[in-house]
This record gives sequence, C-alpha cells and structure tokens, in this order.
Amino acid sequence: MLELPEVATLHLLVTVAETGSLRQAAGLHGISQPAVSQRLRGLERRLGLTLLERSTVGSTLTPAGAAVVDWARPVLEASRELALGVAALRAEQAGQLRLAASMTVAEYLVPGWLARLHAAEPDLDVALRVGNSEQVAAMVRDRRADLGFVEGTSVPTGLRSRTVGADELLVVVAPGHRWSRRHAGVRPDELAAARLVLREEGSGTRDVFVRRLAAAGHRVHAGLELGSTTAIKAAVMAGEGPGVLSALAVGAELADGRLVAVAVRDLRFERRFRAVWLPGRDPSGPAARLMATATSSPGRRPRRAPARRGS
Repeated sequence: MLELPEVATLHLLVTVAETGSLRQAAGLHGISQPAVSQRLRGLERRLGLTLLERSTVGSTLTPAGAAVVDWARPVLEASRELALGVAALRAEQAGQLRLAASMTVAEYLVPGWLARLHAAEPDLDVALRVGNSEQVAAMVRDRRADLGFVEGTSVPTGLRSRTVGADELLVVVAPGHRWSRRHAGVRPDELAAARLVLREEGSGTRDVFVRRLAAAGHRVHAGLELGSTTAIKAAVMAGEGPGVLSALAVGAELADGRLVAVAVRDLRFERRFRAVWLPGRDPSGPAARLMATATSSPGRRPRRAPARRGS
C-alpha cells in the first residue's frame, strides 16, 4: 500500500502551485529554497510521479501534479479542522473558557452564572468579550469565542442555539415626561411616532422592539441611538425621550423613581436569551457546564408595568 505523504509536504506543493515559485514558497514557509526542492523531490519519489516542471523562470505543475494538488487541498482543510479541534480540547482540559455575551446578558446575568460555576470549579479561567448580539454571533462564527449568549427573536445564521432564559423590554420615561401620568398606557401608534432613545443597529434589544412593532403595523422612529444601556438610561432621565430597555436593567431606577415604566396597550415585548455555538460539535467541558448553569439558574424576570385605569 502506498505510504501517505506528510501534510506539511503537501502544503509545500500547494504553495508552489499557487505562487509558481520554489523561492516564494520557501519564504512563505520559513525554510530555504534547497530544502523545499529536496522535500518535493522526496514526495515525487514516494508517489512515483513527476509533479513539477522546473525551469529557470519558475516551476509549473505537470498534469499529475495538478491532480495531486486538487486532492491535497481538502486534506489540508481537514488537517486545519483537526488542529482547531485539538486546540479546543486542550483549552477545555486546561480549564479555559472563551465566552462572548451581549451587553444585557453580560451585565445582569453572566456574573451570577460565573459565580455558581466558580463555586464548583474555582480554577476555571474565563475570558469574556462583550458586544451587541450581532457582534457576539460573529465572534462565535470566527472561533474567537467557544460559546456566546445573545438576545433577540431568532437564532443567528449559521449557529446552533439553546434558550437559557427570557425577559421583557419596557418603555421607560423620566418622571417629568407627559407619559409618566398616562396610567392607561400609550397606544402602539403613539409609541412608534415618538422620538425614541434606542440601542444601535445589531442590538438584540432593538431588534425585538422593532420587530414587535412592525408586526403590529408600525414603523419605529429612532430619535437618538446609543451604544449602551447606561447611556440610554442617562439620556432618558435627562429628558431626551422615551427609552426601551430590558426589565433586568431598570429595576433599581424604577424602584427609586428615577424612571417610570409606561405600559403599551395590547402589546408586549418579550424576548429570549440564547446560548449559541458552531454546528458540528456540541459544547463540552466548561462551555457545557456554563450553559447548564445558565439554563438552571433562577429566573430574574421582573413584572411588567401594569396599565391602570384612569387618565
């Protein structure tokens, strides 16, 4: 049976095919040109084929060489997948977890999850990155995070998911805003027409709010876009206009009267929190244990603002 060539040598052959030069391939691989030539001649002897036509102006593939290069490319891709998988397993065994989370999840839920996980695994190291839901999904797709947590109405494209919790978005205003005295709440069309303070495009909070109003036949007007929950709360309290925020984020401000929740008639803005990961391999090690912790954590779902009768 033919002895299989080394992956590194196949990589050299593909590089020569792509550059047309032994010298350039040597530079890209950090070895000398004579070393490249020697290894490729050894590959030719092993396969019993002439793979390259060598000349003073460069190297070109023979028909047999072109066929071997075509077959080598999926082998190289598979070897890269193998290397990534092994690296992930080593990270798990070393007790390392790369985590990404949307802003609301990172600020109000992740600390509690990690506290419970660290109680059982005190030596676990966690690297947390924070962004909006679109950014978190991109981190997971690009393998910059082993596990992500997002908010919104749908599963990000190209990822698998599991629901780990839910909350509700509230419309909030400053105590002096005219809506703060609207005990019966506001109509959806009034809300859509207002100069609202919203998160930026790509935020799960904004996505849920816009989609729910669109389903009711209304288009949202964003008077001010801000990139964080803290900035929106400050703008709303300063009188910039009604804001839309997670109930998790405004509990303290509602309790002490700095913000007032306004009910929206016949409309609720519920959403889910999801763990997301790449398809093909379910979370394992610390990632799986964190997801289990998140799923089993007690819910923190504040009551919605009630609509009261009267003017």
